[in-house]
Amino acid sequence: MLIDSHVNLHALQFADDQPEVIARARAAGLGLMITICDKVANFPTVSAIAHAHDDIWCTVGTHPHEAKENPDLTAATLIEFADDPRVVGIGECGLDYHYDFSPRDVQRRVFAAHIDAARATGLPLVVHTREADEDMIGLLEAAHAVGPFSFLMHCYTSGPELAVRAAAIGAWFSVSGIATFRAAEEVRAVIRDMPEDRIIVETDCPYLAPVPYRGRRNEPAYLPHVLAKLADIRGWSLDDAEARTEKAFFDLFRRIPRPGGG
Repeated sequence: MLIDSHVNLHALQFADDQPEVIARARAAGLGLMITICDKVANFPTVSAIAHAHDDIWCTVGTHPHEAKENPDLTAATLIEFADDPRVVGIGECGLDYHYDFSPRDVQRRVFAAHIDAARATGLPLVVHTREADEDMIGLLEAAHAVGPFSFLMHCYTSGPELAVRAAAIGAWFSVSGIATFRAAEEVRAVIRDMPEDRIIVETDCPYLAPVPYRGRRNEPAYLPHVLAKLADIRGWSLDDAEARTEKAFFDLFRRIPRPGGG
């Protein structure tokens, strides 16, 4: 089964043809998608998409860019939203020091609330990190010492040290279209060393379209190009890459029933 672990179907870029985008994804062989919540204010819209489609699930959370919208967001609020049966993860959340669209102290505080919610619900944390390696691993390691929780380093493009230390406390990693970019050899080098049983794939659409679609609006239907690049990087066959990423996906997102009930 092809599974896109990170789509943004509520994005304005899909406002005019969302049904067609979903249909093209299915035609390309995708069996499941997770549509991601970028801020709690948008959760009703994100949830509605998941409730309308048996093969689409969702998350609840606030991206670090949007942390300023609700700087006092609590774990209790996230836990309440996570009662929605279509919610399978907490996030997208984390730290982004590249743009600093939200103050860094607010980003850290809101991220901590998401970690607490993930631990309390048992749902995996979907982590965004950019140019914040030191603070990110410090927060993750400290929080993990308090009590374990599962987490995904989504669209991983950070350095090898963060990858190694995150993997040591159980991180999963998702590979995106960035792996296909000609200038992304450092990213590919990190992918080669990721734990082989904790790698999944994503498009992060409508962003980061893989080669040969780079520069266009991304869609879930382009996921096979990401999977093919992962297979090439790791030296796996396509069938092996599909099987490995499917198993890793269901090992992480445990609220989603496995095919055949296994």
